[in-house]
Amino acid sequence: MNIADILQNSNQFQLPTGIGNNMQKPFAQQESGSESTVSFSDTLDNYIQDVNQMQKQSASLSEKFIKGEAVDMHDVMISAEKAKTSFQLLMELRNKGLDLYKEAIRIQV
Repeated sequence: MNIADILQNSNQFQLPTGIGNNMQKPFAQQESGSESTVSFSDTLDNYIQDVNQMQKQSASLSEKFIKGEAVDMHDVMISAEKAKTSFQLLMELRNKGLDLYKEAIRIQV
């Protein structure tokens, strides 16, 4: 079993169907016989929205816990760690993007 098989079975991650099959359209997805393309900016926007949602959920659970409502401590901690980890990944993506941009600027034509 390879990583593509594992990720294909996961409901969180989806590999572009064009990888390995049709490199002319790397982000083409087949949806009931029709083609739709997913751009990088859409993917990034969706990820940013997911990170924002995790941050809001974590803040909500923390607030409920502080108020004394019936919230399990482990749910609060898990939510906070998920939000923290996803935000750190987002910051690393931003940093790598900035490094790539700076490197592209240095290229002499």
